[in-house]
Amino acid sequence: MPGLEPGQGKPLITYQKPNSMGKTLARILKYMLHRKWMMIMVALFVITSAGAGVAGTYFLKPLIDQGIIPLIGKHPKALDFRPFIQTIIVMSLIYLFGALTSYVYSLFMVQISNSTLNAIRKDLFNNMQDLSIKYFDTHTHGELMSHYTNDVDTIHDAIITGVTQLLTSSITVIGTFVMMLILSPLLTLMIIVMLVIMLIAIRMVGAKSAAYFKKQQENIGIANSYIQEIIEGQKVVKVFSHEDAAKNKFAGLNENLRQASTSANTYANVMMPVMTNLSYVNYAFTAAIGAMMVIAGRMDIGSIAAFLQYTRSFSQPITQISQQFNAILAALAGAERIFEIIDEKPEQDDGYVVLANMAKNRDGKLDEKESRTGLWAWKCPQADGTVSYTKVTGDVRFIGVNFGYEEKKLVLREVSFFAKPGQKIAFVGSTGAGKTTIINLINRFYDVPDGQILYDGININKIRKNDLRRSLGMVLQDTHLFTNTVRENIRYGKLDATDDEVIEAAKLANADGFIRHLPHGYDTMLVSDGSNLSQGQRQLISIARAAVANPPVLILDEATSSIDTRTESLIEKGMDQLMKGRTVFVIAHRLSTVRNADAIIVLENGEVIERGNHDELIAKHGKYYQLYTGKFELT
Repeated sequence: MPGLEPGQGKPLITYQKPNSMGKTLARILKYMLHRKWMMIMVALFVITSAGAGVAGTYFLKPLIDQGIIPLIGKHPKALDFRPFIQTIIVMSLIYLFGALTSYVYSLFMVQISNSTLNAIRKDLFNNMQDLSIKYFDTHTHGELMSHYTNDVDTIHDAIITGVTQLLTSSITVIGTFVMMLILSPLLTLMIIVMLVIMLIAIRMVGAKSAAYFKKQQENIGIANSYIQEIIEGQKVVKVFSHEDAAKNKFAGLNENLRQASTSANTYANVMMPVMTNLSYVNYAFTAAIGAMMVIAGRMDIGSIAAFLQYTRSFSQPITQISQQFNAILAALAGAERIFEIIDEKPEQDDGYVVLANMAKNRDGKLDEKESRTGLWAWKCPQADGTVSYTKVTGDVRFIGVNFGYEEKKLVLREVSFFAKPGQKIAFVGSTGAGKTTIINLINRFYDVPDGQILYDGININKIRKNDLRRSLGMVLQDTHLFTNTVRENIRYGKLDATDDEVIEAAKLANADGFIRHLPHGYDTMLVSDGSNLSQGQRQLISIARAAVANPPVLILDEATSSIDTRTESLIEKGMDQLMKGRTVFVIAHRLSTVRNADAIIVLENGEVIERGNHDELIAKHGKYYQLYTGKFELT
């Protein structure tokens, strides 16, 4: 982010105008038109409401000329108040009707606004689910959350007040202009000159304001992201006594936001007094020239009174538009940020091989079934229109794989290894050696630019990503539990799992014992990522979640890193049951957990430097021997 280090003087802010305000506005209107009939009703009621205001003002002319002036100088007994009363009643009815239509279209706008935001949030969330892991790796959680909070809120405010205000003001300006032409073309010409001056002022100030509002929204996202990060990592902050450092960094981010917000609102708020004072000048000139025209006999008092009121009505909508410019610009800036995510290209998937449920027929051959059978095969379309089936066995092979998260910066170099069906393969090596990257590639979180990864002899680039991931069970180092019951968190691995299957999976992971001792057993509600459980208990539920999926390939990424030695010994048998008959990939820092692996692959700087079982690698006296005997620290 441009600027000085947190806590230092004045940060450098780079200003950026929205790329296309017109296109952004058009897209918001497109969402609003999902309630087309409501929009039509709003337009009709807005026209009626604004028309009532314009018509009501015109009645000042007969009120003065026919209801007041004839009464001047007459004897009290000769006064006839009927024209005055009749005109007042007509004006009251017109204004009352205008107020009623305003109330009705306000109700419609509430529904339009909520349905519009509902559709925008839905598109935003749905498209975000289709984005690649790379996108989330390069954007902070707080930044993404700000789209659902700040950006959506600004659109809501703009729709509720800004849209109707723009419609009302536009119709009022047009109606008022027509009535002024009828009353006095000469005075109307003078109003047009002043209007041009006002529009020039709006354009000059608005251009600056738009750029600053864009920057304000960006800085809100950055600040919120940091706040969320610090809240999530509060224990780490306390442990390392970094409270002052956190305060200083937030002060810098907050200063960035303050400067951007001050600049944005300064220009936006300047617009209102500028418009107001110009309208006062306009009113004064109109009153002076109108008075001279009355004296000269070229205009009656009722007409000049109505015209002066129209002058206020003419400049007031323009002033109101300038007043709403703040909300409108903020909404456009927020909407543009939202649409950037909606337009973000989803995760590319050119795979055409799918996972099919299979069952053996009487002849011992496999037939495809619609329901889940626990027996899978890869269904591959052929050029002649037929399909072939390859039984899923869990044979995984890396052949000359090169990969880097950034161009020209390889993380893996010519990595080749194989995992036969049912084998347990362990990856060891120091931090940054490439262990987790291999797991990311097996899942196709990232695609391989050079080399091949074969799954049962099929290049995984040909396998549809969802089907590939359905065949893989994962237990991650960073356990994530959802706000739901323990039962539903385990069932997340297989959404159609029965209660018996959930309990069986929990027993397999040795989680059943502690779950039954929870306040409500399997129906205990977990909140805040399972904060009411210990780290080890959360990990056990995560293991049970993988077990209920019953996948042919299992990936354990530091699965027991958060479990103490006693708890680890309790789940070893369950893990052995879970791994039986499956191809298993294990990443572990505790080398004692990989001794029974069929093959241990030692990685260093993205290259495979050793492979063999525990006894073979110890006999070699190489890097694994150094790691295992403690002669080389595994960091």
